[in-house]
Amino acid sequence: MKSLLSVRRYTSNDELPLGLTLLSGAIAAAMLFPLTWLLVEATRVDTGRAWQMLVRAETLEILTNSLLLMTAVTLFSVLLGVPLAWLTVQTDLPFRRFWSVVVALPLVVPSYIGAFAFVSAFGPRGEFQSILEPLGVEQLPEIYGLSGATLVITLYTYPYVYLTTRAALLSFDTTLLDAARTLNHDTWTAFRRVTLPQIRPAVVAGALLAALYSVSDFGTPAIMQLPVFTRQIYVEFNAWNRDYASLLSLQLLAIVLVVLALEWQVRRGDSSRGGGGGEGTGGGPVVELGAWRWPAMALPAAVTGIALAVPLWILGLWLVTADPNARPELAFELEYAMNSVLVAGAAALVAVLAALPVAYFAARNDSLVSTVLERATYVGFAVPGIVLGLALVYFATGYESLNLSFAPTLYQTLPLLIFAYVVRFMPQAVGSIRTTTLQVDPKLVEAARTLGETPTRTFRKITLPLIAPGMTAGAALVFLTTMKELPATLFLRPTGFDTLVTVIWRAQEAAYFQYAAIPALMLLVVSGLSMVVLLSQGGREGL
Repeated sequence: MKSLLSVRRYTSNDELPLGLTLLSGAIAAAMLFPLTWLLVEATRVDTGRAWQMLVRAETLEILTNSLLLMTAVTLFSVLLGVPLAWLTVQTDLPFRRFWSVVVALPLVVPSYIGAFAFVSAFGPRGEFQSILEPLGVEQLPEIYGLSGATLVITLYTYPYVYLTTRAALLSFDTTLLDAARTLNHDTWTAFRRVTLPQIRPAVVAGALLAALYSVSDFGTPAIMQLPVFTRQIYVEFNAWNRDYASLLSLQLLAIVLVVLALEWQVRRGDSSRGGGGGEGTGGGPVVELGAWRWPAMALPAAVTGIALAVPLWILGLWLVTADPNARPELAFELEYAMNSVLVAGAAALVAVLAALPVAYFAARNDSLVSTVLERATYVGFAVPGIVLGLALVYFATGYESLNLSFAPTLYQTLPLLIFAYVVRFMPQAVGSIRTTTLQVDPKLVEAARTLGETPTRTFRKITLPLIAPGMTAGAALVFLTTMKELPATLFLRPTGFDTLVTVIWRAQEAAYFQYAAIPALMLLVVSGLSMVVLLSQGGREGL
């Protein structure tokens, strides 16, 4: 039997380290385990009744709204993200370094915070209407529904497309544009025929993230009163209609799998394209905007102004006008922040410990087994949080049909909640640790072995210190995304255990938004730290 910690990179023709393979397989199986309970619950539904629920008008409306929302958000995210990346990388846009950072900042705003800020600002009787009331404006048009949800989610997801496209443009070979100029191509033709084909894989990657986020978002459609899968699953679950909730969850999961399959097909089609791999654009802009140089600033200024100014305006307004005696039970307490830090810290620690063997195995073994096990851990990240939460509820309460006596002790406990976070966000740690492990020089490990060190001591004294930055970055990403996770927290938190996100949600449901000001601002600060981690890692998000 080979040692658990083997240092050389195995190929598909080599014997795999048995201990590490089994450990990685067990962890991957644990990450896939929750979804099996969703399938078990769905198979218990009578076939005829299941078909009736799936084809009724309400289900078709939910399916239509979800697909329209996903399509619209993805399209508008691309239409915003790609031009903004091009402007801030390849043109002489004024203050382009400033805009390159500011344009990415909407990513730090959780979409549900943006949603209730927009409702409060631009609702029929919102703050903006009160400003216009002296001018005779008694009511603004409805912001609820598909249009409002599309607007809000797009404003806080387009940075995914922006960041991936920007990264591709930064490594783009600018001599290709010089060659296009010699052929008398104008700016638009050069972009369409030279730049766009080279950055298309990056655009598709960002569009995939935007699509997955939009179809799995729970808070924004709920606040915007748009019937989509995530909102209806929560409604049906709270109405004790679990059969219908499980069937809707499977439909939503099917959509996610189709999106992933389409992205994989597009990526395969682009795999033969050569990357830029040239000089990049670090030396300065390569496209002069001429008379459009200053007017072009209107795009980043308008987009970021709306996305950032509205939440900050509304949260600041609530902070100074809040009546602490209106609903004292909703008042902020330091305990809520401490609870958030507690579960997020625990999830980050467990996620890194679980990710370490999987990432190390994937980095040191070039085989189908290592690839499959690594990708299996990514499933939880693609599964919407509300589906994962519902699956774990079925697991914890499945004793009624499967006679599992231990299940009631897990329901609404911190271990189950932390497990959900680990399943959801461990891929961020896996990606970060794997990338760092690939950068470790194998000669250092081989030198330690020649000096008589055991594989375990070599890993602990040589490899572990070198991959510590990747472990730290992965833990930070898991911590920060866990702090913002809403649906899984609502489903699985222990009774009486409130966090920043649950307090925000209770204030929203009670329509006392002012009580969400302090926890929302705290979340924005914490989310801002995630951008620091992202930038410090050179744009890598662990996936």
